[in-house]
Amino acid sequence: MTRATWLGSVFLVVSTVLIVGPFLWILMTSFKFQIDIYQGNWIFEPTLSNYEDVLFSRRSKFTSVLWNSMVVATVSTTIVLVVGTLAAYSLHRFRWSPWISRGLLAWMLFFHMIPVMTLVGPWYLIFREIGLYNSYTGLIVTHVTINLPMTVWLMMAFFREIPREIEEAAQMDGCRRIQAFLYVVLPLVVPGLIASGVLAFIFSWNEFAIALNLTSRATATVPVGVARFAQDYEIQHAQMAAASVVATIPAVLIMFFGQRFVVRGLTLGSVK
Repeated sequence: MTRATWLGSVFLVVSTVLIVGPFLWILMTSFKFQIDIYQGNWIFEPTLSNYEDVLFSRRSKFTSVLWNSMVVATVSTTIVLVVGTLAAYSLHRFRWSPWISRGLLAWMLFFHMIPVMTLVGPWYLIFREIGLYNSYTGLIVTHVTINLPMTVWLMMAFFREIPREIEEAAQMDGCRRIQAFLYVVLPLVVPGLIASGVLAFIFSWNEFAIALNLTSRATATVPVGVARFAQDYEIQHAQMAAASVVATIPAVLIMFFGQRFVVRGLTLGSVK
């Protein structure tokens, strides 16, 4: 084994431990009694009582926050895909002035870099005035806003891969522009739709800062629900760990099935 290979193996092992280690710790904690957590026991009797308490206890509202997150993430992802795909197609295919197209793309890139916390205050004041505070609609609007720039940039990369001649040939065969887009172009960018959808759904599912400030108990999402297991006078470590494991399952499943499309989308154009 060469020195470079040896060093590479060491970095790979360290990286794997740093990435997987925290989740394994949370998974182990979720099967512990509270007394084992306080005493730091590595050997313990596993229990499912924490999961039962989180999912089926009357005092727990975690199933409702799961539903809230599912509604917000699904609807916002659908809107992001529709608007982002049409915007990317328009910017790439139509003859916009370079000042408009480049300026819009530059602004979306800049907006995507702005810390979300700087936007929460204005959104809070606006939504309080127009009645969208503590509502699905307000939360969906914010998630669409923060995920749309990423979707437009990603879909433009996929549209660039499609030769313009394919669409023109469909139009010469009698298709109108909208038909050529729906029946010829759109099926060719399905991998891009899957990659964008997976990323938008996971970012919406994991978003915490906006949900913490723009929701109350009725519309709280999963990250806020997990954080609420830590109260002023009591921290329910075991229940918090169990809720974290449950909250991870949808995102992991979606990423598992869409992983190859996400990797392709993020690396598209990098090998040219």
